[in-house]
Amino acid sequence: MREIGHFIGGKTVAGKSGRTGDVFDPNTGEVQAKVALASKAETEAAIANAAAAQPAWAATNPQRRARVMFKFLELIQKETDSLARLLSSEHGKVLADAKGDIQRGIEVVEFACGIPHLLKGEFTDSAGPGIDLYSMRQPLGVVAGITPFNFPAMIPMWKFAPAIACGNAFILKPSERDPSVPMRLAELMIEAGLPAGILNVVNGDKVAVDTLLTDARVKAIGFVGSSDIAQYIYSTGCAHGKRVQCFGGAKNHMIVMPDADMDQAVDALIGAGYGSAGERCMAISVAVPVGEKTADALVKKLVPRVEALKIGTSTDPQADYGPMVTKQLLDKVRGYIDTGVKEGAELVVDGRGFKLQGYENGNFIGGTLFDRVTPDMTIYKEEIFGPVLSVVRAKDYDEALRLPSEHEYGNGVAIFTRDGDTARDFANRVNVGMVGVNFAIPVPLAYHTFGGWKRSGFGDLNQHGPDSVRFYTKTKTVTSRWPSGTKEGAEFVIPTMR
Repeated sequence: MREIGHFIGGKTVAGKSGRTGDVFDPNTGEVQAKVALASKAETEAAIANAAAAQPAWAATNPQRRARVMFKFLELIQKETDSLARLLSSEHGKVLADAKGDIQRGIEVVEFACGIPHLLKGEFTDSAGPGIDLYSMRQPLGVVAGITPFNFPAMIPMWKFAPAIACGNAFILKPSERDPSVPMRLAELMIEAGLPAGILNVVNGDKVAVDTLLTDARVKAIGFVGSSDIAQYIYSTGCAHGKRVQCFGGAKNHMIVMPDADMDQAVDALIGAGYGSAGERCMAISVAVPVGEKTADALVKKLVPRVEALKIGTSTDPQADYGPMVTKQLLDKVRGYIDTGVKEGAELVVDGRGFKLQGYENGNFIGGTLFDRVTPDMTIYKEEIFGPVLSVVRAKDYDEALRLPSEHEYGNGVAIFTRDGDTARDFANRVNVGMVGVNFAIPVPLAYHTFGGWKRSGFGDLNQHGPDSVRFYTKTKTVTSRWPSGTKEGAEFVIPTMR
């Protein structure tokens, strides 16, 4: 049985706690590896290692830090295929989707390669008589990231690339469900020239998380996962004086206006609703057609497409999506479908009975489609995180705008229309953090920021883009004067620039 430990001080180390977790093969349901779950002492050792290494890294000039990022890019691009296979084997994503996971992480590393420019401060010459003002951005020290199972390559890179480029040491606590890719990313960073101790990977559970949250040496924490855990990490981290950014659950709507290109809208819903088996925080899980005629036309086109979805193993190049990550999540999704039926939603396509021949014990489920879902139903209110799409019929545009705006989650939303005025009004007024116009999964590119509103996001700075540099640095402002002569006498009034 393969054993996965931790990555501390530039090398892989075995776990010492005596506690382990199971890493499953989602295709078969069998245990393929054991991952160590760190104790408090092991987590503290990683923090100490990072704290010892960070000052020298902070003193390394930004150009040299950028060169490490450039080399890491070269290495990860060479290993994309092998990393995708490794990712797919533990998560269950099909290989094409796994490569997309890696690519979106690479794009943030590319952004971090520009750190010499991004760290430039501001300068004001002659702010007063002989007085100059300037600011500089300096690293925080040791920072940490707690990342989810659904993007085991992308989100770790979203976290550690800008943090390390800014001069911090980073401790990554990835999901214990699919830990192998984060471990390999750390190895590649060392191969790229990163000093030992600047990137440590601690595998674990709540014990490791709570240690990171309460240890005074950890200055900032980023998290992606469920909203309940996000709120816990945010409140606990803030209570211990840390800078915290947390991103939680989602219930992403897609509004389909009567004038929308219906074929384009259906293509978008199929890809965004069922890709990666719905295990995405940016998945579209609610379709909102405006008007009964639009709704009838949309459902008519959706049904055969959902029924035709090809579900296969994660290595099947013809599969639209593969298995879910664990049987526990599979059972949870089935339970939501049961609840939807009990609460009166119209089950148009039922994926619960799907079995893949030869892989009957795998974590597979077919695509599911509900119609006539109402806002009081559980399947509308809660995040399902599976291949389940709910159709909520809106009588007019105002109701369609109100649905995502009033939902407790506010991660992403999309509108499909040919009318520019409608699209512009929607983008301006909808109470959601990321908006797509004729674009179903509006994930911003790396040089913009990613973040939701309401219970989808906790904290006032987003992931990647300019906000990542702000989050992982602190600003120091210097007021400088070099007088040509000596002025006698003390000044007792507050200094001004008059």
